[in-house]
Amino acid sequence: MKPFTYLLINFFTVFVCFLFSFHPKIRFYKHFDAFIKAVLLASILFISWDIWFTKVGVWWFNTNYTLGLSILNLPMEEWMFFICIPFSCVFTYFCFTKFFDLKWADKYSKQIVILVTVLCSVVILLNYNRLYPLVTATVTAGFLLYLFFVAGVNWIGSATLVYLVLMLGFFPVNGILTGSGLESPIVNYNPEQILNIRMFTIPVEDAFFGYSQFLLNVYFFLLFKKSEEKTSDQTYVKSKITTAYE
Repeated sequence: MKPFTYLLINFFTVFVCFLFSFHPKIRFYKHFDAFIKAVLLASILFISWDIWFTKVGVWWFNTNYTLGLSILNLPMEEWMFFICIPFSCVFTYFCFTKFFDLKWADKYSKQIVILVTVLCSVVILLNYNRLYPLVTATVTAGFLLYLFFVAGVNWIGSATLVYLVLMLGFFPVNGILTGSGLESPIVNYNPEQILNIRMFTIPVEDAFFGYSQFLLNVYFFLLFKKSEEKTSDQTYVKSKITTAYE
């Protein structure tokens, strides 16, 4: 079963969320098209980032825990990771915002943006020679500043709250990937290119990588979802007009 380890991590991460997507009170399946478009667009950046970091040796993969199929030096399971994890995260965000009123958290969006941007700026200034914290802090701060001040989104507070809830899944998934409960890590990191601050076995940068990935997937998902709903409303109006004239 060892070569199936990473594959099973992906499977169990997405399996329950996928099943509940068809629940009559959730019906997330109606937004599969919006999610697919979002994840494909967001993955361009993060997979490119992954390929680059693998090429320059910031991290590498233990193929003992994979099936041995690779594309551009990334195991097949790593490619799947950028679909399975976003699916579970976006699904969770969709459910939380559907069933709970999280607007109170959005009141703190500006404070969150400023706090995280300041923290990222400190990391950048102190670790300009370490690729993982440098790139992660730059991307995270850049996303937050763009989303709040340029795109003008009003959901950063609620998204951040949901991401904190998602940390309950982040620790076991990333924990196993970084070696928790295994003979050796599936993903190995160059100690010269990270902060060497770990949450159990997980480099702290992973939390910010996941945060920026989550924000970008939610942003694109909501854009495509809104576009679909607008098209659906227009189609409905046209059908009613047509019916009225018949």
